[in-house]
Parts: sequence; structure tokens; C-alpha cells
Amino acid sequence: MSVYLSSSPGSLLFLSSSSSSSKLNCHLHLPPPRQATCPSFLQRRRFTSKPNPSLSSPETLYSRCSASSSMPLELSSASSQDDEFRDSLLYSKAYWVSESIIAWNVDDSYASCCLYASQTAALSVAQDGIRGEDVRIELQEDSCGLLASVIEKFPHIRDYKAFKVPPVSDVKSLLKCQLVVATFVSDGKVSNATGLQLPGILDVLFSYDGQLGAHYAEEAVTLYLWAPTAQAVCACIYKDPLGGNPLEIIQLEEIDGVWSVKGPKSWEGCYYVYEVSVYHPSMLQIEKCYANDPYARGLSSDGRRTLLVNLDSDTLKPKGWDALADEKPDLHSFSDISIYELHIRDFSISDHTVHPDFRGGYLAFTSQDSEGVLHLKKLSNAGITHVHLLPTYQFAGVDDEKEKWKSVDTKVLETLPPDSAEQQAQIMAIQNDDGYNWGYNPVLWGVPKGSYASNPNGPSRTIEFRKMVQALSHIGLRVVLDVVYNHLHGSGPFDENSVLDKIVPGYYLRRNTDGFIEHSTCVNNTASEHYMVERLIIDDLFCWAVNYKVDGFRFDLMGHIMKRTMVKAKKTLHNLTKEVHGVDGSNIYIYGEGWDFGEVAKNGRGVNASQFNICGTGIGSFNDRIRDGMLGGSPFGPPLQQGFVTGLLLQPNGHDHGTEAVEEQMLAAATDHIQVGLAANSRDFVLTNCEGTEVKGSEVLTYDGTPVAYALCPTETINYVSAHDNETLFDNVSLKTPMDISVDERCRINHLATSIVALAQGIPFFHSGDEILRSKSLDRDSYNSGDWFNRIDFTYNSNNWGVGLPPKEKNENNWPLIRPRLADPSFKPQKSHILAALENFSDILRIRYSSPLFRLRTANAIQKRVHFHNTGPSSVPGVIVMSMEDGHEGVPGLSQLDSNYSYIVVIFNSRPTEVSFASLVLRGRNFQLHPIQVMSVDKVVKSSSYEASSGCFSVPARTTSVFVEPREI
Repeated sequence: MSVYLSSSPGSLLFLSSSSSSSKLNCHLHLPPPRQATCPSFLQRRRFTSKPNPSLSSPETLYSRCSASSSMPLELSSASSQDDEFRDSLLYSKAYWVSESIIAWNVDDSYASCCLYASQTAALSVAQDGIRGEDVRIELQEDSCGLLASVIEKFPHIRDYKAFKVPPVSDVKSLLKCQLVVATFVSDGKVSNATGLQLPGILDVLFSYDGQLGAHYAEEAVTLYLWAPTAQAVCACIYKDPLGGNPLEIIQLEEIDGVWSVKGPKSWEGCYYVYEVSVYHPSMLQIEKCYANDPYARGLSSDGRRTLLVNLDSDTLKPKGWDALADEKPDLHSFSDISIYELHIRDFSISDHTVHPDFRGGYLAFTSQDSEGVLHLKKLSNAGITHVHLLPTYQFAGVDDEKEKWKSVDTKVLETLPPDSAEQQAQIMAIQNDDGYNWGYNPVLWGVPKGSYASNPNGPSRTIEFRKMVQALSHIGLRVVLDVVYNHLHGSGPFDENSVLDKIVPGYYLRRNTDGFIEHSTCVNNTASEHYMVERLIIDDLFCWAVNYKVDGFRFDLMGHIMKRTMVKAKKTLHNLTKEVHGVDGSNIYIYGEGWDFGEVAKNGRGVNASQFNICGTGIGSFNDRIRDGMLGGSPFGPPLQQGFVTGLLLQPNGHDHGTEAVEEQMLAAATDHIQVGLAANSRDFVLTNCEGTEVKGSEVLTYDGTPVAYALCPTETINYVSAHDNETLFDNVSLKTPMDISVDERCRINHLATSIVALAQGIPFFHSGDEILRSKSLDRDSYNSGDWFNRIDFTYNSNNWGVGLPPKEKNENNWPLIRPRLADPSFKPQKSHILAALENFSDILRIRYSSPLFRLRTANAIQKRVHFHNTGPSSVPGVIVMSMEDGHEGVPGLSQLDSNYSYIVVIFNSRPTEVSFASLVLRGRNFQLHPIQVMSVDKVVKSSSYEASSGCFSVPARTTSVFVEPREI
């Protein structure tokens, strides 16, 4: 094997950080590599990026930015390369996985293989060879194939050939170059050529655990940036958040891939942008990329520049901040958690009892007497423990500068018919220029979003975010952040929203086997299987937990993150202590969406954090089985498909579910799925299924043969019936139930669904507004539908039903179903319905917290104490009877948990008529209707009864009744 060095002045022997880049003749092109089809529930993530002039060169501000593109350039047809190989460098099909191995799925028709490097990105391919190289290295195939450690990290290339790289004096310098591997046939002509993917070798040579970001000492500020492939890095320091020339441009020095510079203390409060000179594979050239610090803790508006802000400064801490850990509401067990999902802007933008300057932002939560805060206090008093906030980091899609927002005249919209298309037309005309977006478009994970702050520049974001957390804690609510580490909004060297892909191109974003970015999450999937990506995620969680004292994290598309990363994150957080870090990490709960799809499905990129993989870790995942069993079908199936609470078999809506026998089987299966969910989705819980057979939860199967149950402990299950995605609970009920039932009945169904979630073992999760019949006018995806369709009214005068046809983009196909429902005034609840719904919801939460039997802490305790009656082929359809037994005399081996009740029976009656159910097992006991229901404002539930002599329970239509056996005193 030989290494050949070019004798040209710019050769690798004389790598210079100031070398100018040689430009290829290129033009923009969208290449043919595969892209994942985007599921409808993920399309909320698509946005148009706008140029950000402040990330341009200081010398050429406002002159060189373009729209986002994760796709590379194609060489001009004027290129001298032969057509056969013209596009080969657009791809990166080979993987440099260790210092000595390159993996490549090349065919066998070759005689030799070489690696080429060019410091100036001057490589080109023709039949007679590779041109423009500074270095050529001969490779030989290793017949032993790839090492087990390589296959473990990169399972999708397990069958690739392994090519040995001979010892090279300066591999680290090679990695700063354009790299190509090529094979040749016996006559010396090129048979294949491609670029390389470098994360494997970067992890081997440059994994780093030292300081990153800005660090503050008494007399200095030091910047650290991990950028091992960069040829040069400068920091452009600015006095102001926008405009003006840099105070100075200072070059950073590199040691083993980490660039650093020490500056004066006067830098604190200034802003900076990195200039990174680096080979970017999407452009096939050396680019000067202008980017924020990946470890930014402050920003100017719209992320134009990174703010040098010291989060430890006392000036950024609200009064009493350091003592907040001691003031947090008690949390004895994760089983005691109940979660309320809330969007910051939704919470207060329509609340006229909030100061106008605070509406829609962090400070609205500090308005202790506002309608919204009073509502949260009611929920907290009833039992809600955690508020889950939709994304709060810096995201794209909403301008931070409020004066740039556009709005519509809501007074005009209010005059339009409830089924008009005009409302959505006006909202959609400004949807990318208003103040609304859910925020699943991450730009920088570690900085609070500027649009929610009173001032997006300076330290206001930090101070006001902390005030929000503090205010929620003081009303008894812990705070969960919705974190989106599975993808980033921007990529490429010029996109204003691209950060990580500018600093180490091709590393942070997961690529397919052709070398193009994976988009199964719809845009720019991240790769937590790479060491420094995982590290950034964990460092970011650490920052939010320690510096903002948050109490939990909900991981968006958690299945796209590796299980190892999630376990390491949990361990890192749980190791935090009040003595050292000012927070009690043992009380930080993490959970997420464990969906298994895309390139990570079936452990395609390593063991991922999917529902079935995550069990045993204590990390929670959303239980879609109980949701679908209640509502019917799935969010991606026929919109009229019914389920347990929406009338399947018992009150048909006209949808063709099949024969009556098919409907009976569907309802029986849905009932089994719900019962498994009520038992915390425990995979080992034994129950009698609809066929009369004793089975484990994991042996109950979904329609496609997937096990229903996957959890090993109760806190691994998040039970829910609605969330921000898809229609609200009330809208789903209004869509799936027959059109001729009354609004009173729909309100009862809404409460029945929330009560199943509230009384299930595991952790209950509620979308904000479930408790007050919230509607989005049947919008199935309101991520960018503006305030109009997302309004919450905490005066309880309206639930926002019938405010026009929902936006055309996601709903037009269903308009024929939606229009007659919105037009019918009988569908709209009155204030009395909303108030009753809130009272009923509060009651059912109080019932959950009235006994520890609803919040059992182990799967074994659930198996011993929770039982289902009315099971098997002779069961009454539409009725679930669940009992929970506590320790008492005559029951050996069962300890006493509840000092008030020895036995509890819960009956969920989804039938449109009253039901009577008699049980020999439950006969002769002293059951009484739960005292909270005896005092309920719901007159219907008060008519529930139990007859001891026959063991017969009577429960009204569409009602959840809870019976308790008080202990003898």
C-alpha cells in the first residue's frame, strides 16, 4: 500500500487555515435520492426558511444567503467530466468508520481501490481517473469484513465491504478535506467513485467531553467550539443584537478538533457569530459558514447572533430563585403524576384579564388573578401535577419581533357563518407571518424562544422563563418541556435556521446510504447514535434542568433517538442534587413518543427508544392503543370509524364498519385494548380476553398483530385520548358520533373518555381544554392555524366550536363531513355545558387522588389488586367493570395502602342506555357511590346504585361510576 502526496503548493503537507477555496462550476439541482414519505401528523414541521443577513460574512452582510437546501449541487453540464461519472461526487456512499477501515457497498468488478483528498475541494472524476487530488492512498479489501463494534454502531451497513486504510501520518488533517474513494478496473479506468460519510471516524478520533460553549471567569470569557473538520474558525464579536460592524473578528485556535479563544470580561453582554471555513458536501466546496454557537444560552431576535449571557449571574434570577427547589410541590412517586399539555401562546393570548404586554408569553403565568391562572389553580387543586409546555426553545416559523406580525380582524371573522371557508382563507393568507406556531421547528435547543419574551434581545428570555417556572411552581404545578431532538429545521451552509450542519457538515444530521439527509421526521433527522450529537442532547437537558429548574421532558418522536441516549439522559438527570446543582434530579420525569418508523424502525440504526425497546427503563411512552380503542380506528384511518366511547355497534353513525358480527368483534377488541391500558399497559398483566381466554397484555394484539402491551412498570405508560396532534377530544366525539344525538350526550361522552384516562393505572395525560370541551372547529392539525382556531376561553363562554371550516391544507377532504356539523347550531355547547364539564373533570381527578389504589407503583401490585369483570364472550358490550382490592382481613399477602377504602369498583358504561351488572364476586359487600360523586353537580351519576344482596350495580348511560367500600372504623 502506498500514500502519494501531491507536490502542489496547497498540498496536505502544508494545510493552512487561511487557504482560499477553489470553486467548481456548479448550479443548483434537486437530485434523485430517496426521501421518506412524511406522515400527515408530521407535516406540521414544514416551513419556508427566509434568508438571515446577519449570518452572512461581516464583510458582505446582506449579500449572500439563500433558501434552505439539504440537497447538494450538481456539476454543470459544461463540466469536462464524462457523463457516466458526472454525478458520482454528489453521493457519499462510503463510510469511514474507524482509523483503519472504510466501508463501501461496492460491487466486485474492480481491480484496485483508492482514497483521494483535496484541501481545496478540487476533486473531479473521469473515466481515466480522479483529478485534482492532494493525496492518494491505496486501499485493500479486508476479507474479514467489518468488526462487530462497527456493525453495532452502523447496523444498516453490516454487509458492506471493509477496505483497509494504511497508517497515515495525519489522518486528522485528511478529514478537513474533500474526500473521495474510487475503484478501478484492470485497465486503470474508474468503475465507481463516491464521497465519504465521516461520523464513524470523527467519533473515534474526536469524541470530546470537555468544555463547550461560552465559559465565564472573573476576568475572562472563553469560547469553545467542536468543529474537527473545519479548516479555520473565527468569532465575530458585536456590541449590538442587529446591524453594525463587528467590534472585532478574532481567530480561534484548534486542539484536537476543539477551537477556542479567550476574550476579555467586557465581552459579556455582547453578541457573536462564528465564521467556519469547512468543506460542505452539499455544495462540493469549501464554504465560509456563518453560524450561532450550538451551545448558545442567549440570542438576539430570530437567532441572528448568539448572546454572551452568564446564566449564573444574580441579575438574571428572580427573587427567591435559588430556593425554588425547596418550594416545589411534593412528588412522592412518578405514579402520582398527572399531566396537562399546554401551548404558551394559547394559554393567554385571548385572555383579557392578562396585561396586554404579557399576553401570549412567559409573563402571563405570573398574573396570579387572571382567568387562565385561576383555571390552572382549579386544576392543580383537583390533582393535576405537571404542566407540559409545547416547544419553548428557539424555533422557526414565528418572527421574534412582534411588530412584524400580521393579523386579521377578528371582529370581521366573528360575523361569518360557522361553516364558512372565509375564516380559514384569511388566517392562511398570513399563517407564516403571524405570531402563531406550535414550535416543532427547532433551530437552537438551548435558548428560550424570543417571541414569548417581552424583548427578544438581551436577557429578557432567561429572566421571564424563570419567572414562569417559578409562578407555576407556586400554584402547585411542576413544569415539563417538550423537547425536539429528533430533527432540526435547517440544514446546509446558507439557511438562516441551519446551525449544526454549518459547523460540522454531515455529522449531526442522519444520512441515508446515498449520503443524503434522512427526512422521515419530515426534515433533517438528527443522529443521536453519533457521540457528539448524544452529548449535545444530554448537555442541553442538563442546562434546562439546572438553569431553569424544570421538572420533566417530553421527547418528540422519541423512537428516532437511540435507547442508549435516553437511558444516559435519565441517569444524568437523576444524578442532579439540590446540594450541588440546586435541583432534585430524582423527581425529573421523562417520557416521549415511542413510534417505530422510518430508517430507525426495527433497530435499523441501533437500538432505538421505541415503545417495545424502552420498557424496563422507567421512561414513559404514549399509549396510542387506549386512545384508538376509545375513539375508534386511528388518526390516519376513516374519520367516522367509531370506538368504545363514540358508539361502535351500539349507536351507529352510518359508517360501514362491516357486518354486525364484525362490529361486535371490533368493540370486543377495543374493550380488551382499553382494559390493558387501564392496567397500565403492563405486558405481563393477566386478564380474560373477549374470547374467554386468560392472556397476558402482550398477547392481546392490535389489528396488525402488534402486541398491545409493552410496559414493565406503570410509569412507562402515558395514557391519553387526545393531544395537540389531531382533532381535540370534543371534535373527535362530534365527528364520530351520530349527527342526531344531543349536545348533552356528546358532553357526557367527552367526560366518559377523560374519566377512563384519569382512572387508569399509569400516568394520565390531558390536552389543554379537554376539561372544557375545547374545539378547534374540527381542525385535525392546528400547528399553524393561528389563534383563531386554537383559542381557549377561560371565561367558559365558548368552546370555540363553529368558527369556520378548518384550514384547507389538512382538512379539505373532510369538509363535506365537517360543514353540516359546523352549520348545525345544536352541536355547540353552552356555557352551562362547559362549566359542568369542568366540574365533572375536577371530580374525577379528585377521585383519582382520593385513593392510592388508582396510582399503584409496580406491575406486580397491579396484577394482585386490579381485576376486570364483565369479560369473555358473554360480557355486556360497551361496559367495563374494574375492581381494585386493598389489604384487609381475610386476604393474605395483600398489604394495606388505603386507610379509607378496602375495595373500589369502577364501571365505565359507554352504552346509550342505563346498564345493570351483577357479579357474584362482588356480592354482599358494602359498596357506596364515591362521596365525591354523591356531591357532584352531575345529577345523572347520583342515580348510580349497588344492591348488596344480588351484587348488582346500576349505572346510567354514558357514565363512569365509582363505588367504594369504606373501611370499618
